[in-house]
Amino acid sequence: MDAWVRFSAQSQARDRLCRAAQYACSLLGHALQKRGASPELQKQIRQLEGHLSLGRKLLRLGNSADALESAKRAVHLSDVVLRFCITVSHLNRALYFACDNVLWAGKSGLAPRVDQEKWAQRSFRYYLFSLIMNLSRDAYEIRLLMEQESSVYSRRQKGSGGGAPGGSETGGPGDPGTPGGGLPQIALKLQLRVLLLARVLRGNPPLLLDVVRNACDLFIPLDKLGLWRCGPGIVGLCGLVSSILSILTLICPWLRLKP
Repeated sequence: MDAWVRFSAQSQARDRLCRAAQYACSLLGHALQKRGASPELQKQIRQLEGHLSLGRKLLRLGNSADALESAKRAVHLSDVVLRFCITVSHLNRALYFACDNVLWAGKSGLAPRVDQEKWAQRSFRYYLFSLIMNLSRDAYEIRLLMEQESSVYSRRQKGSGGGAPGGSETGGPGDPGTPGGGLPQIALKLQLRVLLLARVLRGNPPLLLDVVRNACDLFIPLDKLGLWRCGPGIVGLCGLVSSILSILTLICPWLRLKP
């Protein structure tokens, strides 16, 4: 109960709950359309989705300032790659929230002359750049952890006097020096890399959740910008999954990727 009280007291938590409900409505509307539900019911679901979207925009007023503060803190990171990816991501988030604020003003009637389509495209463009930076940061951290895991395994192998996994026999069908031996070796190396990747992600739940969340979110701007049409069903599902993962990181702060 204490965890839920702390969670519900955060404005970010309320935004995540509204986001989850919004994409749940999008997914439900797509399912109702496929099943041939009444037009009146579909219209009500779309209206509820629109109200939730507008409410989220209201909750995010002022988030640009928070994103700029986060960018200022990221500038002082010692790792050059992390400093670049995180800073650029936060700067794009700040621009995304600023465009979102303009959209809210247009949809609420405060600025009726706002070109909502143009500002929506700008908003999703900045959102896409931010997600690309987040995924680049995830890939960099995965690479570092995989190299660390490989070096630890190599030291253990040298200490125990063991050889490479699977033996080191030569002259067999998998030897690179024999005809047709290159392909099995490549397949073996690829399999080992995949197993190493799975071990790294399994041992780092915050990194795994961040990768899945950013990958799910990536489908949303790609669809809205027309770069890859996924359909409302896929967009709703991906948005719902990423929202649930975001809520999980708020309830359990140790699942949040740092820095």
